[in-house]
Amino acid sequence: MIDTKAICQRYSVIKGLLDERARRLWAAAEVQAAGRGGFAAVRRATGMSSKTLARGLRDVEAKDSPGPGRIRRPGGGRKSAKALEPGLVAALEHLVEPVTRGDPDSPLRWTCKSTRRLATELQGQGYHVSHTLAAQLLHEAGYSLQGNRKVREGTSHPDRNAQFEHINRQVTRQLRRGDPAISVDTKKKELVGDFKNGGRQWRPRGQPEEVRVHDFLDPALGKAIPYGVYDLGRNLGWVSVGMTSDTASFAVATIRRWWRRMGKPLYPRARSLLVTADSGGSNGARVRLWKWELQRFADETGLSLRVCHLPPGTSKWNKIEHRLFSFITQNWRGRPLLTHATIVNLIAATRTNAGLKVRCELDRQDYPRDVKVTDDQMQAIHLEPDPFHGDWNYTIRPNLRRE
Repeated sequence: MIDTKAICQRYSVIKGLLDERARRLWAAAEVQAAGRGGFAAVRRATGMSSKTLARGLRDVEAKDSPGPGRIRRPGGGRKSAKALEPGLVAALEHLVEPVTRGDPDSPLRWTCKSTRRLATELQGQGYHVSHTLAAQLLHEAGYSLQGNRKVREGTSHPDRNAQFEHINRQVTRQLRRGDPAISVDTKKKELVGDFKNGGRQWRPRGQPEEVRVHDFLDPALGKAIPYGVYDLGRNLGWVSVGMTSDTASFAVATIRRWWRRMGKPLYPRARSLLVTADSGGSNGARVRLWKWELQRFADETGLSLRVCHLPPGTSKWNKIEHRLFSFITQNWRGRPLLTHATIVNLIAATRTNAGLKVRCELDRQDYPRDVKVTDDQMQAIHLEPDPFHGDWNYTIRPNLRRE
């Protein structure tokens, strides 16, 4: 009498160690060893189908091998979905990129193309496909989940590269003389309060910090306007956090604070200051108030202010963006900016392995908008345009030094 229980026990021990071909051959060997009635007994003990056992017996008797490293003979196994439904991949790609396929009226033209939605649409076209198969086919076709990338800068000015080379030469000369060169700009304005802040931080599992659902300005808390000054020679940063408006007066007030707190102690013998800035915003090349406030600053300090603006459409190339602001964003990721004090402390705590250090202060002064600079005031500015693009490059000298 065949001991079916013993066969079942042996099979349970080795089942997880064998691939499907090895299990098939083992079962065939058990059938041969059991003799008469062995086929039925092994089938009951292992749960294998009659076709699988019969195939195993044929392989044992013929000593047939699919080849080294293979489980099945070439062409064996279940056919792929692409082979069973030849038009599936083309239909999937048609949905993913309808415009490039010449069909702007595709039903998924204006929807989020998740794999579940794609699978549902394909099923409606008669294809047998799950969302997991849709994801697999997309990967095989060279698709992947990707976000947007900021690379288009708009119309490029013909002198863009020449201006960058000009700025680089001016910064190099300034630093060789031992005088300061700074990069300035306004960081993105931030809402103050328990609002969602991008990124993640370590917290006890299942206990995310709760924030508001909607990002509407809280009049009681207001907003924060960080304006930064980055010392190109010493890898040091200064940030003033304003509370009212991002104006040219606020921008120059931040430069003034930097000079009094950090710049002058570091450069006691400096006779000039090189400022690199964007072409737009509060420190734009065409902003009259920017130049008027710089003249006042030059008169107060006796410094000659050399200003170089980046070409239009290249604000992301400003050094302060990726040498200071990017690290501030990393430092406060996932942290709600609950108060102005929180923002100041997070900015001041920003450090890098390259030695970046940042000082930060809250600027409570009110900077009104729409301050007009008269033509007479513009005439009083001691501005000397450079021979190369005087609209982007100019020097503002102290009026006290005029003869």
